[in-house]
Amino acid sequence: MIDFEAARHNMVESQIRTNKVRDLRIVDAMDSLPRELFAPENRRGVAYIDEDLPIGNGRYMIEPMVLARLVQAAEIKPGDLVLDLACASGYCAALLTILGATVVAVEPDADLIAMGTEALNEAGIENVVMLKGDPKAGYEKQAPYNVILLPGAVAEVPAALFDQLADGGRLVTVIRTDQNSVGAATLYRRSGKAISSRVLFDASTPLLPGFEKQPGFVF
Repeated sequence: MIDFEAARHNMVESQIRTNKVRDLRIVDAMDSLPRELFAPENRRGVAYIDEDLPIGNGRYMIEPMVLARLVQAAEIKPGDLVLDLACASGYCAALLTILGATVVAVEPDADLIAMGTEALNEAGIENVVMLKGDPKAGYEKQAPYNVILLPGAVAEVPAALFDQLADGGRLVTVIRTDQNSVGAATLYRRSGKAISSRVLFDASTPLLPGFEKQPGFVF
């Protein structure tokens, strides 16, 4: 029988605290949130490894350290409205709500939505709305958002997502042109109509399906 509580604490002590995660709210949230609930049953025994965890159909729960540092860069504040795109099984959305955010989570895979809804209910997580939709389009109906998070790698951020950021809003993701390149965790910030960006750290996060680099015109 796996002691998930011990495994979770070991993850926090060895992967989170030691990797520049200084926001103790995130440390405490990850120490309390049962990550295994958001993994398929046949993967729960490895839910706390320091790698991206495959959960089916080419999708992953991203490495805990990478997620923690992305969330830290997003500077989540109580009362923030957050758009979690390609939210998979909902672990990130759950983490964000523990930090005080209200989360709109968009996911194209109906099976992952069902898994995530069950996990959120079992974990007693509220303030998350999981919706089926195209994450590249965001969810304009509830915009503007204080934070937009893409918990995976993308070749580029669709312009439509920047349009859904509030003034002062932050968008965090990993930019990676292809699976053979090194990804760059990146923070974008909106000020008026201007968008600035800052590279945070390297990350080998898998590309999100549908966010690959599109081929250019060939003449």
